[in-house]
Amino acid sequence: MARYTGPTSRIARRFGEPIFGPDKSLAKKSYPPGQHGNQRRRGKQSEYGIQLMEKQKAKFTYGILEKQFSNLYREALRRKGVTGENLLQLCEMRLDNVVYRLGIAPTRRSARQLVTHKHIMVNGENCNVPSYALKVGDEVSVRERSKSLKVIIDSLSLRDNQMEWLEFNIENKLGKVVAKPERIQIPETIKEQLIVELYSK
Repeated sequence: MARYTGPTSRIARRFGEPIFGPDKSLAKKSYPPGQHGNQRRRGKQSEYGIQLMEKQKAKFTYGILEKQFSNLYREALRRKGVTGENLLQLCEMRLDNVVYRLGIAPTRRSARQLVTHKHIMVNGENCNVPSYALKVGDEVSVRERSKSLKVIIDSLSLRDNQMEWLEFNIENKLGKVVAKPERIQIPETIKEQLIVELYSK
């Protein structure tokens, strides 16, 4: 199963955002990585460069590789509505992202691992596919013998914000997709229109 396994702090510093979760390196080094650090002179970025950076940020944020991301774009283009919002909606409705949004896992990477190791169930059945596309009404739960896992207990103890498009019963560790997320309900600072412009070329 393909996934990004390279350095994370360097990527987070490149975009200036903790896209892989809390990162101490961002506080210490708030400039892009490289041999000359913040002394490097960087010319004005081209329009294409800005659009490419936005696409790369979205890919790294959701843990999706290029081929899968371009497939999601084609699906977003096919659907009715605003293509950019459709794209983010498809990313949000992935199983690994919903596990993260419910607070079962502290990061998307951790959520992906829980899914692949068969700790998560969808509608009462085991599902080990992180990219599984959930629909409104689907239920996501923690497998019975996995409810005592330390990573899950610790993550739920730190859970603070509830997404409006998700319901979660913390006692049963059972969540439900009650609606498709609207753009205003997605907290990521991704400029999806730039991604659409890039793919439209």
